[in-house]
Amino acid sequence: MNIDRFKHQHVEILSGISLLRRLSHQGIADHAVDIAHELKALAQVVTQHLAIEDRILYPSLEKSGDDRMARMSVSYQNDMQGIASAFINFARRWGNATLLSRSPEDFRAEANTVLKNVHDRMLRENREFYPAIEAL
Repeated sequence: MNIDRFKHQHVEILSGISLLRRLSHQGIADHAVDIAHELKALAQVVTQHLAIEDRILYPSLEKSGDDRMARMSVSYQNDMQGIASAFINFARRWGNATLLSRSPEDFRAEANTVLKNVHDRMLRENREFYPAIEAL
C-alpha cells in the first residue's frame, strides 16, 4: 500500500504545529491574526487527513487479510477519535483572532495539550504504524 500522501500530510501537520509554536512564543496577542490563519490552514490539512484515513486507509487495512494489521488499524482509529475531536473543537474555538487576543494564556494552555497530542500521534504513526503498513 502506498502511503506517501499520508506521510506528506504528516510533514504538513508537524510543520503547521511548529509554526504555531513559533508564533505563540513570539506573542499570542501580537500574532493573533497569523495564529488564527495558520490554525485554520492546519485544521484543513488535519480534517482532510482524517477523512482519507477513515474512508480509505483504515477500511483497507481491516480488509487486508492480516489480522495483526487489522487489529492495529482498529486500535489506531479508535485512539484517534478522541485526539481528532479535541483538535477540531480547539481549531473551531481558537480560529478567531479576537478571542486569541483576549485570552492568550487560555489558548496557550489548551494548545500545549491539544497540539502536543496531535504531534505525539503523528510521530507514533511515523515510527510504528506506517512502517507496519509498508511491510505488508
